[in-house]
Amino acid sequence: MHSVQSEIDRLVRVLKKDQTKDGSWNYPFETGLITDAYMIILLKLLEQNEAHLIHSAAKRIESRQLENGSWKLFHDEPEGNLSLTIECYYALLYSGHRNKADRNMRKARKFILSKGGLRKAGMYTKFLLAMTGQYKWPIVFPVPIEAVLLPSSFFISIYDISVFGRSNLIPILLLGNKKFRLKTHDTPSLSDLIITRNEEEDWEEFRTGEARSLFDHIAQGAKALIGLPRYLHSLAIEAVKRYMFGRLEADGTLYNYFSSTFYMIIALLSLGHSKNDPVIIKSVKGLKSMICIIDGNVHFQYTTANVWNTSLISYALQESGLPSEDLSVQRANQYLLSRQQYKYGDWIIHNPDASPGGWGFSDLNSINPDVDDTTASLRALNGVNPDYQQAWTRGLQYALSMQNNDGGWPAFEKNVNNKLLHLLPIQGAEYILTDPSTPDLTGRTLEFLGNYVNLKIPDDRVNKGVDWILRNQKSVGSWYGRWGICYIYGTWAALTGLSAAGVSPGHPSIIKAADWLIQIQNEDGGWGESCLSDIQRRYVPLGSSTLTHTAWAADALISVFDKPGPHIEKAISFLLREGEREGWTNHYPAGQGMANFFYIHYHSYRYVFPLLTLSHYKQKYKVEN
Repeated sequence: MHSVQSEIDRLVRVLKKDQTKDGSWNYPFETGLITDAYMIILLKLLEQNEAHLIHSAAKRIESRQLENGSWKLFHDEPEGNLSLTIECYYALLYSGHRNKADRNMRKARKFILSKGGLRKAGMYTKFLLAMTGQYKWPIVFPVPIEAVLLPSSFFISIYDISVFGRSNLIPILLLGNKKFRLKTHDTPSLSDLIITRNEEEDWEEFRTGEARSLFDHIAQGAKALIGLPRYLHSLAIEAVKRYMFGRLEADGTLYNYFSSTFYMIIALLSLGHSKNDPVIIKSVKGLKSMICIIDGNVHFQYTTANVWNTSLISYALQESGLPSEDLSVQRANQYLLSRQQYKYGDWIIHNPDASPGGWGFSDLNSINPDVDDTTASLRALNGVNPDYQQAWTRGLQYALSMQNNDGGWPAFEKNVNNKLLHLLPIQGAEYILTDPSTPDLTGRTLEFLGNYVNLKIPDDRVNKGVDWILRNQKSVGSWYGRWGICYIYGTWAALTGLSAAGVSPGHPSIIKAADWLIQIQNEDGGWGESCLSDIQRRYVPLGSSTLTHTAWAADALISVFDKPGPHIEKAISFLLREGEREGWTNHYPAGQGMANFFYIHYHSYRYVFPLLTLSHYKQKYKVEN
């Protein structure tokens, strides 16, 4: 087994070797199979001759099919996932590489029918099926397109919806109101997957009492707008186009996101744009530019993670002992400085006194910064050439300005947490339609402010953040982390943040959280949490340990204990012993975009977080080797 220092050295060598020419790290941002299936369907709808890409994506999808015919979102998902199975089945049929008579396709069909067919699919799968002619749109779409014109003074406007939800739902709103359906001569039929045809049941999620009442209020607000109906309708259509075109990135994608770009392309087709329209051609090219290769096949990334990877890795390398003058660190930080954002984006609507200066997540993201990438980039840049102090100060001011009125920090937009939106029957409404304060964002912001800006208790901003975290601790001692899996992740962020803010290790909340982590440690010294935690909203053990979860839990304990007890020593032994071992746990998602729909495997995490944890262990406990 490696010594601590030799494992640190190994991880540093791996990361240095994998750095790209521009100074960034472009490790894959792997999001399962959803984007691969959607891209096959999109290329076929647009009748683009991309046989090689379609074939490679289809091979990747086929390689993940289970014996019962289904596909899963994550390794330990029980049985299989109905929505993902429908999407993969549809994409394989559309690709032309498989037909319904193939053995594995028959098994997929049997699984889909056993789970209730298309009617039991998730909402976003139904949207895909409706816009591609496989499923009926609702007789009346619950929100009229004119709702995009509602002013901010109305009880709900489009800018009360989070930027992530807004960028996806605005094009869907247009498509639903137009009941747009697009088919080609290659379009397969999924009619045999509709078990019953009942208009009332097809979109039963739109028919709950609370949802119906809220939809009616929005519709009434739209009707109350002054103007002739036809004129208002045309104004709304123009508003949708203006929204989409105003947020295109240099590569032609909408916010550098796959899903919003996909929906935008279909929306433009619904408005009469040609399949060869330059905007559409450029958007598709932008999506294709985000291809990465995994196990020999193409994967269409949801976005790239270059800024996030690079900020984390540069910071981890410096924590391991590399000086800021090291060439790898200098190149990384030059890349980060080139990606600082100086444009005003939608965030200014709720934060009008702030100035640009944050960082976004992906390589070409220039108008959608977030708090997490901003503080991560500032950690990496800490101590660099004083000539860059102005950039660092701008980033710090942006991060401080984003604190919510409740004391916590959101991801993208300030005070966007209208809880009325949770009543809408939108899959994942709580975290798609709103952008609330979360323990992970708040904890990591406090960690940055405490350790890098020396802002601690009793600073008023820190006090408010600490109070928010303490108020939002779960009864068992954990915290829920929004952007990762899940309670281990949130607890790590909260504990390291509280410690950096100056909260005493003897504080009851810290003791309770540390006890919870110790109680759930596995016999092998590691930790592992299932994605089922995110679905069931309670901690669900994975049954195996992962490098990332172990690093998070151990780092949290290191932050609060003055001496390395047996729980920490066992965790360090696990990281040293398992660092190079291969297995399914190395590919298990550590991030999530939406529960029961969208999970993320960060290929960088198996290196970054063990390196950070081993470095912090060595620093705090003065370990010699």
